[in-house]
Amino acid sequence: MEIVIALIGLAIGVGLGAAGLLMVQNVQGTGRKRQVEEEAARILSEAQNQARQTIVDARDEALRIQREAEENAKRRRLEVDRESDRLQKRREDLDARYERLELREQNLNKRQSKLDKRQNEITVMYDEQKAELERVAEMTRDEAREELLMMVEQETRQDMARRIREVEEETKIDADNRARDIIALAIQRIASEQVNEIAVSVVDLPSDEMKGRIIGRNGRNIRAFEQATGVDVVVDDTPEAVTVSSFDPIRREVAKRAMAKLVLDGRIHPARIEKLVSDAQKEVERVVREEGERAAYEAGVPGLHNEILKLLGRLKFRTSYGQNQHAHAIETAHIAGMIAAELGADVAVAKAGGLLHDIGKAIDHEVEGTHATIGAEFVKRFGVNARVVNCIASHHHEIEQECVEALIVEAADAISGARPGARRESLDTYIRRVKALEDIAKEFSGVEQSYALQAGREVRIMVKPDEIDDLAAMRLARDISKRIEETMQYPGQIKVTIIRETRAVDYAK
Repeated sequence: MEIVIALIGLAIGVGLGAAGLLMVQNVQGTGRKRQVEEEAARILSEAQNQARQTIVDARDEALRIQREAEENAKRRRLEVDRESDRLQKRREDLDARYERLELREQNLNKRQSKLDKRQNEITVMYDEQKAELERVAEMTRDEAREELLMMVEQETRQDMARRIREVEEETKIDADNRARDIIALAIQRIASEQVNEIAVSVVDLPSDEMKGRIIGRNGRNIRAFEQATGVDVVVDDTPEAVTVSSFDPIRREVAKRAMAKLVLDGRIHPARIEKLVSDAQKEVERVVREEGERAAYEAGVPGLHNEILKLLGRLKFRTSYGQNQHAHAIETAHIAGMIAAELGADVAVAKAGGLLHDIGKAIDHEVEGTHATIGAEFVKRFGVNARVVNCIASHHHEIEQECVEALIVEAADAISGARPGARRESLDTYIRRVKALEDIAKEFSGVEQSYALQAGREVRIMVKPDEIDDLAAMRLARDISKRIEETMQYPGQIKVTIIRETRAVDYAK
């Protein structure tokens, strides 16, 4: 570096000297030659001094740069040494850690070997103990599991049955108390009369001689009467009475009234028969209209259409199990209204539903379908409330009950029909119903005997204890109750009692 700087200074001096010589050569005249030479010498001297100064500065700069380079190199060497020491230390740490990991792995392998050995020993001991237990118990593991599951299942089923019985008993007690209070209050408040009227179709005669006059010559009078009224007149050996027979209660009532007037008048011929039958029809129509209005007034259901009132009045001449349907409708309306008032339901809807729930029975012999469906479709045409229509259509569960009033009407209908003295049935019907109860119970598996008690209001069923347990007995009671509801028609309710009895018998010899 110093040589380079010296060469640069020398070159500068030579250049300046050459420049001075050129200046000397170019000077004309001797007068100025000395002056030029002096000037050239001065310039050369300055150039040499400047060159020497430049060389000194260059040397100083070179020394400074060299010192800085040496310092940087020294600092870099220190950093490299420190990094090398750190890497060496880290390598040593990694080597130590790797040695420790190898040692731990060896220890783990030893422990795993011991554990495997211990596990094998335990497995052998377990197999030996299991074999010994199976030998002592005289059953395999699967058989023991099945036995345990059966014991647990049996205990669980018994606990479930006991708990279900407790909950059902508590619920029944609360529900019975509440229902008993409401129903008793409703029945006490209405205090209705016995409604066991029957639409009588027998006309009394003053004497047996009147039978011949009713029949007429060659039977013309009786034929004219039957043609005018649409009924059958039975003249038999019954003393001083004739029987009027018809499935239509209105026709039977018209015929009864017309026959009574003919017997009272004594003039019996076809023309007179037609006149009195026409008068009896008008009279019955007036009675039907008045009875419909009276029923609506007594039940407290205003605003009914005239056609609905007429149909409601026709129930005066309709009976069911000996119960007059007109009185039954009024009584059901009262009971439904009082129950609705106690429960906070709509009293007006409940009363209307109770009054009209059996209105379809007035025309069920004329229109295809059940009386509930017929009645609901009929009143719906005259703008009756939709909830009232639902009460009518659903009181025998033919459709879904959509409001609480429908449930109330169903309960009121059952109360009115099931109370003592409300209905009666013939001996044949009673025997068929009792036998049907017993046959339904015998259809289920596990049933040994069944007996209908309390005039068909209860069926008592004996089951086989080895086939039916406690929980199955409860399910069987519900299934039989549901089957009875689906397949039978009966007033009130029927109690289903399941009796499961286990007897152990032995003899001392």
